[in-house]
Amino acid sequence: MAVKDIAKEDAIYPGKPVVVGRYNLPARINHWITAASLILLALSGLAFFHPSLFFLTGLFGGGQNARAFHPWIGVVLFFSFAGLFIRFWRANLPEKSDAEWLAHTNDVIAGHEDRLPEVGRYNAIQKFNFWVMALLIIGLILTGLAIWDQYFYNWTTIPQKRVAVLIHSLAAVALICIWIVHVYAAIWTRGTLRAMTRGSVTGGWAWKHHRRWLKELAERHRTKKPAAPAE
Repeated sequence: MAVKDIAKEDAIYPGKPVVVGRYNLPARINHWITAASLILLALSGLAFFHPSLFFLTGLFGGGQNARAFHPWIGVVLFFSFAGLFIRFWRANLPEKSDAEWLAHTNDVIAGHEDRLPEVGRYNAIQKFNFWVMALLIIGLILTGLAIWDQYFYNWTTIPQKRVAVLIHSLAAVALICIWIVHVYAAIWTRGTLRAMTRGSVTGGWAWKHHRRWLKELAERHRTKKPAAPAE
């Protein structure tokens, strides 16, 4: 079993129900800063994507403010996601069981998770989203710097800026789509949101969705006696 799936804060708290610690407070804060940055970037970016969406600049106090805030929020997103990347990249490395899990996609959709291979901390779709988001965010920051004329005008030529704008726009649309899938999956899989709000999941949720991760926790004798997090 892969040690990379276990974080320092992971622990099993006996009780009724059993509660499993999954994310500590710094990880949750890091996650929500990233989420907030993505939402603000999507709103401000879409405002410049098409004239019919320009009204969204009102959320930022007007077009000038939206244009000024957008790249700085992008910088916040980059460093915030970098924190998540450093924390979780090992747990998102592909492995043989991922292909086996994907082969049972119909069972995933039908909710027959008892027929799936045992999953570690993250399943194949979660890993895919993680790496795609990482690549898209890198692409966005690089192209964003290329068109941030206030500070980096002389870095690129006009033709290069035009290409950067196109790539930046396409990457942004792709990232928004990935984010929507991420949010939908979190809502669709009942009990998932609790992990990023309370930092814990129930033992039943862990057994159903990430059984290998739960087994590794138990086998490493990381069970703790303090009272479980409040329901």
